[in-house]
This record gives sequence, C-alpha cells and structure tokens, in this order.
Amino acid sequence: MVARMVALITVDWGLSSFRAWAHAEDGTIVGRVAEPAGCAGLSREAFAPTLARLLAPLPKATVAMCGMVGSRQGWVEAPYVPCPAGLDEVAARLIQVADGIWLAPGLCCDGVQPDVMRGEECQILGSGIVDGVLCLPGTHSKWARIEGGKVRRFATFLTGEFYALLRRHSILAHSTAAERDDAAAFAAGVRRSRDEGGLSHHLFGVRTLDLFGRPSGAAYLSGLLIGAEIVGASNLFPSARVTLIGAPALAARYARALGDSRADILGEDMAARGLWAIWRRRIQA
Repeated sequence: MVARMVALITVDWGLSSFRAWAHAEDGTIVGRVAEPAGCAGLSREAFAPTLARLLAPLPKATVAMCGMVGSRQGWVEAPYVPCPAGLDEVAARLIQVADGIWLAPGLCCDGVQPDVMRGEECQILGSGIVDGVLCLPGTHSKWARIEGGKVRRFATFLTGEFYALLRRHSILAHSTAAERDDAAAFAAGVRRSRDEGGLSHHLFGVRTLDLFGRPSGAAYLSGLLIGAEIVGASNLFPSARVTLIGAPALAARYARALGDSRADILGEDMAARGLWAIWRRRIQA
C-alpha cells in the first residue's frame, strides 16, 4: 500500500513484461507493480485500458513510460534520439500520448551497422554512471559506452534469443532439454568460447560432447553464447570493469563469465531512476 503522496509513476513496458514504480516528491520509490503483461499483440485501442488496469493498485499520477510500448508496433512510435545522448536530449524528445501519459524515445547510433534501443537507455541513464562500459543482459543484450554522462555508442547481441532458438528448434534441443545451473559446465562453455574455431563450430560441440558423455547441456550452451558475446563486446568496448544491469540471476551469470573482479551489478530499478531523472529535466527546462 502506498502511504505517501505520489508525484510520478514510471513504467517500463516491454514485449513480455510490465513494471511500474510510484515515486514520492523526492523521487523515492513508494510502490511498485510487476506483471507478465507485455505489450506484444495489443491493438492501439487496447493500450489505454490495459495501462489503467495494470496501474489500478497505484494512486493516480502523471505517467512516464519507456520500452517497446513506444515502438512502431506499440501504442505510439516515439522517434529515436541519435547518439551521443544523455538526460537532456532524451527529456527534450518526450512525447505525450494521452492526458498525463508520456513516452520516452529510444536511442539510435549509426555506422556500418545501425543499432537501436528502447527502454535500456533509461536504465543506463538511471545508473548515474558518467564514464564507463555497461552491459544489460537479456533476450537482446546491450553493451554501451558512457562518456560525460552521455551514451556515446552501443551494440546489441541476440544472445538470449539465440539461446532459446537453439534449445527449441535445432539439433541441440536433445542435448539441452534439461536446464540446470551447472556452474562447471557453464565455465567450460565460457572457456571454449575463447578458443579458435568460431562459435558455429563450438556450438556443434554441445551435441558431440553429449554423445560421448562429457559435460555439456544447457549450461554449457549458455557459457558458449555468453562467452562469445563478451569476446565480441570486449573488442568493441574495451574496459577493465563492466557494470551489469539486469535480472539478478542473469547478471550474476554474466559476472561469472566476465570474472567477478571485473564486474559490478546494479539493481533492476534503474529504469525507474532514469525515467524520474528524465522527467525532472523535462519539467525544469
């Protein structure tokens, strides 16, 4: 139950999940809602009533949202802000979708391979990190370099999606059916990801190791994919330390793959902090 007056409700609404936080006047989080109620498949007309239903446990207040709710398939498409971008640039591009309801834009960076993000930019800006490298593990993991409080550039890795596809729709499904947190197999996969031969070759090893009764399985596959992601990201964003933002269990797995001495882990409320900071910049401008 929320006892204090609520000044703002922040929402991170993705394709598969919904999270909302109620903020007091000083930004303190005084209430929250988390539901497996993603916006995938919602019609444009369904967003407003769905949001009202999901926010029913919280008091009425202005709402600031981020995530795939602002994508082309979402409620209203919020244009991307080009990098480098920080709180001021994002705050200036907030769009109003209904009375008292605002959407934060995503970020884009151009180059040989353009890249985009929606929602992660609020987590990154909510971290308070001024200079450094951040990793946001997930279905589509993001790595970003922050300089002077601005997202300078970032890159996306399909690690989580690739993991799910290989376990469901490939020859590796038979070898990875049982998912258990086997730390030794995971570490072996991470080590193997650094060897010569390339990821495609290493992946077939999940099958052959299983055939010959050697440690493999879902944990080994996870180690291979996360290890390969870290190798690629480390080439793009070299850094002695990496800050991880994400679900605790997954962030801890990435920390093990990086080497715990290289990694710092932040909590999952960074999107709320980022949206709060963005909104404050907006109303103070």
